[in-house]
Amino acid sequence: MIRFEKAALEDAQALTDVQVRTFDDDSRRFGGQASGGPPGYDSVDWQIWAMRRGIYFKILDDDQIIGGIILFDMRNRHFNLGRIYLDPAYQGRGIGTQAIEFIEDRYPHVKKWTLDTPGWATRNQHFYEKLGYVKVGEELMDGQDWPLWLYEKRSGPAPNRPT
Repeated sequence: MIRFEKAALEDAQALTDVQVRTFDDDSRRFGGQASGGPPGYDSVDWQIWAMRRGIYFKILDDDQIIGGIILFDMRNRHFNLGRIYLDPAYQGRGIGTQAIEFIEDRYPHVKKWTLDTPGWATRNQHFYEKLGYVKVGEELMDGQDWPLWLYEKRSGPAPNRPT
């Protein structure tokens, strides 16, 4: 049974292990590289930093950690989905959709969600767009030869429309 719980410091190694499997798999399959991922994906210390700085949930299948969700409160009812990841063995089963629904239901006060994903990650782009996220721009980071695609999802009344 899939469930979502706050991550604890003792989960840091397991969360790191899942991220390494997830992001290295994406890099091999879609990015044309043997390994790679966002900053800190392979660091236990980074997981601990993210738990202290953001809101970190672990995704569990029974008692096994199979993924994670990291949120950052940007203030003014704006949250950034810093990271969502799921072990490759569990992908394609609707768990990612459940995870997005979980965070949106848990934080109904949030009116603006933002995230980024690599320009080469067409599977991620389709996933986010299916869930109502809209591409709002691209950003080239130092040292990268591909852009990050920036996404946003707003809830509530559309801007500049009568309510």
